[in-house]
Amino acid sequence: MTAYIVRRSISAIAVMGMVGIFVFLLLRLVPGDPAAMIAGRSATEEMLAGIREQLGLNDPLPVQFIHWARDVLGGDFGTSIFAGRPVLELISQRLEPTLSLSSLTMILSVMVGVSFGILAAWRSGGLFDHLLTAFSACGHSVPVFVISYFLIYFFAIRTHWLPVQGYVPIDGGLGSWFVHLILPTVALSLAYIAFIARVTRASMLEVLSEDYMRTAAAKGASTYAMLFRHALKNAGVPILTVIGISFAYLIGGVVLTETVFNIPGIGRLVVDAINNRDYPIIQSVLILTSGLYVLFNLAVDLAYTLIDPRIRY
Repeated sequence: MTAYIVRRSISAIAVMGMVGIFVFLLLRLVPGDPAAMIAGRSATEEMLAGIREQLGLNDPLPVQFIHWARDVLGGDFGTSIFAGRPVLELISQRLEPTLSLSSLTMILSVMVGVSFGILAAWRSGGLFDHLLTAFSACGHSVPVFVISYFLIYFFAIRTHWLPVQGYVPIDGGLGSWFVHLILPTVALSLAYIAFIARVTRASMLEVLSEDYMRTAAAKGASTYAMLFRHALKNAGVPILTVIGISFAYLIGGVVLTETVFNIPGIGRLVVDAINNRDYPIIQSVLILTSGLYVLFNLAVDLAYTLIDPRIRY
């Protein structure tokens, strides 16, 4: 077990090293002069020279990378070019809305998706199974922003049941915080519910057809024991895999959802940074989100060993 953890940890460190190199080269190797892209067409030579000096673009490329990696490992992600404030400070101010939306989305997606998949596998060929198949197809076909606008029109504009846009911090009231996140959470989670439910159903059907499941049924095992104690545990590896994949997709979905619902999270910060060509913010968000993704997948890989001990070897 220890050897497995060490191997996976080394792989995660290597992946983050490659991501760091890519993110660093993203600014340095884009076509044209990054300083001119930042300063705009009306920039003077003095302004361009100042920006190059600020970004360290006058140093050789290996020296730039060493300085940049040293600062990042030390927690210094640079200063926003347009805001003039530390990037980490700007990100920390936008962290709560994004974490709130992402956490609620993953909790809802996993709970509903796994439950739907188990129920569809248990009643395979029934009405609910057919409805889930249709729902899965729609969930993958319809973009997040289309679902978002439909929910806004029906639940906010037509019925006035829920707020249209905005975000209320947790310290502003737990009820208001939750109400403002209902629509974006539902809009963002529908695709992941469909994805997780479809994989859960397929994996459960494969396990339920095994001989040992028929033996358990012949011995009088209850439906709960068959589905959750035996089938779900043996079908858990593909389900955990699809949850990890859903987290990767979630990073991109948050950007669109925060933009549509006017949530001042990291997604909106990235959109504003792209519009302003604020590369320090873009680089920092890429590094942090990539790190979270690698850590999440490392946790999923380690969770495999709790479900199937054979993976340790």
